[in-house]
Amino acid sequence: MNMCGNIKNIYYFCTLKLSNRNKIMRNIAILGSTGSIGRQTLEVCAEHPDLFSVYAITANRSADLIIEQARQFHPEVVVIADETYYEKVSEALSDLPIKVWTGPESLCQVVTAEPIDMVVTAMVGFAGLRPTVAAIKAQKMLALANKETLVVAGQLIEGLCAEYQVPILPVDSEHSAIFQCLQGESIARGCFPWLANDNANPEKPHYLDNPIDKLIITASGGPFRTFTMEQMRDVTAAQALKHPNWDMGAKITIDSASMMNKGFEVIEARWLFGMNTDQIEVAVHPQSIVHSMVQFSDGAIKAQLGCPDMKVPIAYALSYPDRMPSQINGKLRIEDYAHLTFERPDLERFPNLRLAFEALAAGGDRTCVLNAANEVTNEAFRRGQCKFLQMAEVNEKTVAAMPFVASPSLEDYFEIDAEARIKAREILGL
Repeated sequence: MNMCGNIKNIYYFCTLKLSNRNKIMRNIAILGSTGSIGRQTLEVCAEHPDLFSVYAITANRSADLIIEQARQFHPEVVVIADETYYEKVSEALSDLPIKVWTGPESLCQVVTAEPIDMVVTAMVGFAGLRPTVAAIKAQKMLALANKETLVVAGQLIEGLCAEYQVPILPVDSEHSAIFQCLQGESIARGCFPWLANDNANPEKPHYLDNPIDKLIITASGGPFRTFTMEQMRDVTAAQALKHPNWDMGAKITIDSASMMNKGFEVIEARWLFGMNTDQIEVAVHPQSIVHSMVQFSDGAIKAQLGCPDMKVPIAYALSYPDRMPSQINGKLRIEDYAHLTFERPDLERFPNLRLAFEALAAGGDRTCVLNAANEVTNEAFRRGQCKFLQMAEVNEKTVAAMPFVASPSLEDYFEIDAEARIKAREILGL
């Protein structure tokens, strides 16, 4: 795969799928509709009922909320993955013509429904991998918010997207920003190996198809950006959950505080945009107005700016290649921001970011192991079972303790994930 990565995939296959559509409305399936991204996706759909129809929604245990969502949006299918909540959800919706399914396999089954045009993967964590693979094999357009899918199995997912001709549209604000910066650039025109003859011009210099020098992913720095190591030793989960700029779910907010979330975004960017590890940088930007930047081979930098509101990248992914209005929490007034500052991340105070770069460079199963360890330590920190700085220590020890697997299969990833979680809990003493 050349440095153009998934960009050509997105442009080409979105164009292909859109040209084959004979209807205006898009049927949407939302995996994880009760989480932060899922709820905001439903808000976008509610704002544009002429464009989006909610075909399916899923949740793990949030029975009350998914019942409320189902009664508002009247989807064809509701999935409550935890079987202990099936009876409650089924009875609550018995007066409506809605199918209620349960069990983890139902998540994979629902995304294959023929009427679905796009699957929004808003589930949190490793659990999103298998249904994402099912959606790809069913050739559904993906709006990806579950970054762990690419963190864990980026190479596998990239290969499957190529095989099944499926585009992945980024929902993370940083990756959406990069994608928006690439609109109109020559990187969007014919640079995937299996489309080598597509608009090929043998006389055109090769660098015109590969204009990116580097991606610059911005980070707020989280609530502890200015804390010393000594100050961070005894911070609590309650403190970590108070993000200065973004309203997110608990797991991702803790990851943001430790900068593991930014490390995962680096890994995700590598697979979305086909960049080498040394072509991806992180810049701490406390104002969260510049969502990311792209530096091109001529030295120019393009940036995407906006208020910190996830409904913007969600709406962009759902409506791509069009851009539609959205009821965001206030539009950006650039004069309100006299100072936009940027600084290098401190990898000593936030070693999780370093671990992510190292795991990405090592390849194989290292990012899968790191993700598994982090899911364990993140939850342990939220439960008061480990200290804030201890999370990175356990993550690093877990990666070091696990045997290296160079080319994991899909089933290998599930085994590696399970074994890494056991190892992380062992190191934590749980």
